[in-house]
Amino acid sequence: MNAVHARPVARQHDPQAEIDSLAALPTFDPNDRPNNPTSGDPSDSPLFNQPNVVCTPHLGAATTEAQENVALQVAEQMSDYLLTGAVQNALNMPNVTAEEASVMGPWIKLASHLGAFIGQMTEEPIKAINILYDGSVAGMNLAALHSAVLAGVLKAHNPDVNLVSAPIVAKERGIQISTTRQDKTGTFDAYIKVTMVTDKRERSVAGTCFSDGKPRFIQIKGINVDAEIGAHMLYTTNEDVPGIIGLLGMTMSKNNVNIANFTLGRSGVGQDAIAILYLDQAIDPKVIDTLESTGMFQQVKSLQFEVA
Repeated sequence: MNAVHARPVARQHDPQAEIDSLAALPTFDPNDRPNNPTSGDPSDSPLFNQPNVVCTPHLGAATTEAQENVALQVAEQMSDYLLTGAVQNALNMPNVTAEEASVMGPWIKLASHLGAFIGQMTEEPIKAINILYDGSVAGMNLAALHSAVLAGVLKAHNPDVNLVSAPIVAKERGIQISTTRQDKTGTFDAYIKVTMVTDKRERSVAGTCFSDGKPRFIQIKGINVDAEIGAHMLYTTNEDVPGIIGLLGMTMSKNNVNIANFTLGRSGVGQDAIAILYLDQAIDPKVIDTLESTGMFQQVKSLQFEVA
C-alpha cells in the first residue's frame, strides 16, 4: 500500500460535523510507521478501526487514462530504441539519445569487444578493471560505454549478463572499476583501452573505430597491431622466431579453416610476438591442441565475438 487517505463519511455536507469527526479520531504518532512504506503490516493503524473513516490505497496510476498514457509512452520508447538506438528512462541503464546512438553505435560495439577479449582470456578472478577513454570518445556518454565493457567481460563466463545487469554483477563480485579520461595523446583521434588486474597478471587491450565504422584492436599486451574483429578469431603468443606464420597457415589449411585476415605484432626483434587470425568459421579444439603440441607457442586461444 503506497499511501492511505482518510476522510470523514457524511451524507450531507456539514462542516462542523466534519470538524467534530476529525477531532474524535484517536491520536497516533506518524513516526511509528515503518521507514519503508512498502514493508510491514499497515493493518494495525488505528484508522482502520474507525467507522467514520474510509481507507484506500493510492490508485492514481490505475485509472484507464493513466494506463493508456503509460502504454503509449512505453511503446514510443521501444520504437525509438528499435529505430534509432535511443534509450530513455530504462531501469538501471543509462539514457542514450538518438543523436548519441548514431555516433556511439560503433563505439559501444568496440567497448563490448574489448571486454569480451579480456573476459575470454582471463580464467582467474578479476580484481580490478580500468577503462581509459582517449580523445574524442572521452566526451561521449561514458555510462553506456562503461556498461558495454563490463558486459563483455562478464558474459564470457555468464552468458545471462547484459548491459543492465553488468555493473551490478561486477559490484557483487567485488571488482574495483575505475575510469580515466584524457585528451588525444597519439595517432588516433580516439581510442578505448581496458586494463584488467588479477592476483597473477595484468592484461590490457585497446581499440578504436575507423571511418568505416568497424571496430579494430590497435594494441594488445602493449604491442601495436591493426586487427579487424570477426566472429571467429585465433590469438597466439610466441617468441619472435622464423616459421610461425608458415606453421599457422599450414595448420589452418590442413584443417580446412579459411583465414580472412592475418595480423602480426611484436615488441621487438626476437622478443614477444602475437598473431591474430580472423577466421571464416569456428575452429575445432583439436586444432588448438595441434598448435600447442608444437611447443612454438606460449598461448593459443580461440575467441568469439558478437559482431552482428
